[in-house]
Amino acid sequence: MRIVFHGHACFEIKTQDGNILIDPFLNGNPQADVKPEDFTDLAAILITHGHGDHLGDALKISLNTGAMIISTSELAAYCQGQGAKTHAMHIGGKYRFPFGTVKLTPAWHGSGIKTEKGMIYGGLACGFLLQLEGRWLYHAGDTGLFSDMELIGRRHPLEVALLPIGDNYVMGPDDAVYAAQLVRAKYIIPMHYNTFPVIEQDVGEFLTMLQRKAPESRGIALAPGEYLEI
Repeated sequence: MRIVFHGHACFEIKTQDGNILIDPFLNGNPQADVKPEDFTDLAAILITHGHGDHLGDALKISLNTGAMIISTSELAAYCQGQGAKTHAMHIGGKYRFPFGTVKLTPAWHGSGIKTEKGMIYGGLACGFLLQLEGRWLYHAGDTGLFSDMELIGRRHPLEVALLPIGDNYVMGPDDAVYAAQLVRAKYIIPMHYNTFPVIEQDVGEFLTMLQRKAPESRGIALAPGEYLEI
C-alpha cells in the first residue's frame, strides 16, 4: 500500500484492490503537485466535508474518471445533483466496497458548500476510517480535538493516522499531539498546514513534540508528491 500526499489534506492511497483519493483540493492549492486531469484510475473519491479546500476538484475528477464520490448523505446528494456517481453514508456507518471498508467518524467542523448563489448547507463534516489490505487508516478530516478519538484507536488498531495540525480552523500542534496519544497509530502524518499564512506551522517542532509525548508513534512529514509505503 502506498499513501501519497498531494498537499493540504489530499491523499491518494494506492492498493492492489483499487486507488482512492481523499479531499482533492488541487486547483488553487499552492502546495499541490498534481492536477485533476492527472488522475485516470480511481475506484473512489472520499470527501470529508463541503468546504472548497476539501471538496475541491472532486466533481471534475469524478466526471472525468467515473470514480464514485463517497461522503455524508447531504454532500453526496449535492454531488449527485452535479452529475457524479455517489455513495451516501453517515457518521458511525460503514460499508464494504471492492477496494476495502469505509467507516465515517465524527469531525468537529462545518460543511458549507460555496456556490454562485451563496453558501449552502453541506451536512456534517466527517473523518474516515479505512480498512485496506487488512490495515486500518484514519483520516481525521478537519476537526478539533475530541475525547472519542480514544475509542477510534482502542477499537481499530491503526497503522496510520492523518491528523490536521494547522490550528485556527482545526487542531493545532499541541492538540494534534494529544490526539496522537489517543489514537495510538504506528505512523502519524500531519496535514492541513502551511497551505495559507493563517495555518502556517513549524512541522519540525510538531514532530519533536510528538516523539517526546507519543514515542509509540512515528511521525512522518510528507512533502507534496512524497509517499509512505506500508
